Amino acid sequence: MTETRDQAFARIDAANAEDPNMEQGQPAELLYGQRMTEEQRRLYPDASEPLQIACRGQHIERWMLPRSDFPDDRKGYLSWRTEQGRRHAERVAGIMRDVGYDADQIDRARKMLTKQGIKRDDEVQALEDVAVFTFMRHYMGPFSETQTAEEMDRIVRLTARKISAPARARALAEFDMPEALATHFRYEP
Repeated sequence: MTETRDQAFARIDAANAEDPNMEQGQPAELLYGQRMTEEQRRLYPDASEPLQIACRGQHIERWMLPRSDFPDDRKGYLSWRTEQGRRHAERVAGIMRDVGYDADQIDRARKMLTKQGIKRDDEVQALEDVAVFTFMRHYMGPFSETQTAEEMDRIVRLTARKISAPARARALAEFDMPEALATHFRYEP
């Protein structure tokens, strides 16, 4: 790792260490950022530094804007998610600026974190692939226990469509999923 990237990671981790929500004895968003980095290194070992930083900072200080601050419907969820992406992008951009990244690298990370160009920009798509793999590996099991079978089917279908074709193929190879859910990863857009 470069010294500059190490500094950015340390600042993101310090911010996320303030998360009052705990998971496995650690602040939840700190653990999430570390898991994102692990998945990024597995899926995209040659990732650019802006992509590596975007992965680490995807949920920076997420707890500061609770989902409950928005209406409890699909529109409210989408508004919350959009605002979170904007907040994460600006917070990560500030960290990158403070540790010495140039404007182009900062803009790349900002674009990834706000999902500008998903399905058209390889790095934006890579961030989405990493996020989906992190969800599937660490969060999908517990989350599925709170959902009906029909709702999980819908969520898996939408999730599978977010990721790239190579990531869908890799998910089929890496994750043991029921055939009804695996079908969603075999679709061709």
